[in-house]
Amino acid sequence: MTDALVERFLNYLRAERDVSPLTLRNYSTAIRAFCAWFGEKFKHPPDWNRIDPFHLRGYLVYLGESRYDRATIHLKMSALRSFFRWLVRSEHAKQNPLVGLTLPKKQRKLPKFLTIQQIEALLDAPLRTGGRGSSRAAPAKKPNDLSAWRDKAILETFYSGGLRIHELVQLNDDDVDLLGEVVRVRGKGKKERLSPLGGPAIQTLQKYLELRGRSSHGPLFVNRFGGRMTARSVQRMLKKYLLAAGLDPSLTPHKLRHSFATHMLDAGADLRSVQELLGHASLSTTQIYTHITPERLKRVYDKAHPRA
Repeated sequence: MTDALVERFLNYLRAERDVSPLTLRNYSTAIRAFCAWFGEKFKHPPDWNRIDPFHLRGYLVYLGESRYDRATIHLKMSALRSFFRWLVRSEHAKQNPLVGLTLPKKQRKLPKFLTIQQIEALLDAPLRTGGRGSSRAAPAKKPNDLSAWRDKAILETFYSGGLRIHELVQLNDDDVDLLGEVVRVRGKGKKERLSPLGGPAIQTLQKYLELRGRSSHGPLFVNRFGGRMTARSVQRMLKKYLLAAGLDPSLTPHKLRHSFATHMLDAGADLRSVQELLGHASLSTTQIYTHITPERLKRVYDKAHPRA
């Protein structure tokens, strides 16, 4: 059964907050899951003005007994917290029952990332395989293979700018300043930032736009029909080149962002600068990348130990 207030909240997120499709889907799934649990347990749909901490503690117990991991529990409760904030602001509820509710501590998982050598193998794969993505394919015979240059430009921009996949596919031609070597990125909550791009990314973009033709507007990365590439098509493309480079094909596009942050910090970038480059609202989000890699540990040892 559709809940009118849930639908209004999701429309608010879509129209006014301009959240990503992934965030919208996660919030919708989380709130509807709570509605389903509530209906099954109490035999009637939730009355949002009468939900209290007792109900939420019961839901937490249910999630724990259902063996959801802590990150998933935090995601579900975060969606409900945002929903109740909206209910209170729009005067559909008198209080937020999640205020003061203690959640289980998040498990600290180190983000997976590719080494610099693995990144180089991945970035070389499109031109090495001529856009075919097979590790057995011969080197590209056509130096002007548009699909190969497009794929390389996507990977280079992804890694060079540390972008999210939805930020990447939303890029338009006029977001790229080849002379200034920056790209304008639309992040979460409609926030814009300028992300620097390195020389290889700029050169690859120049070649791609030279082959494709540049317009004053319109999507930067297009499919063979001229339409904007989707996140799903970029994911499939990445998997193809991970295989070609002899890497784990299950690695997600977000691992390129993890790799960007890790390599920046390994090279001595300060945490605040990396936060700005990633477009994180909170420094605590960026701190997951402060894991110690062997390279960083060796460099600190060589610099600090008197007999290194």
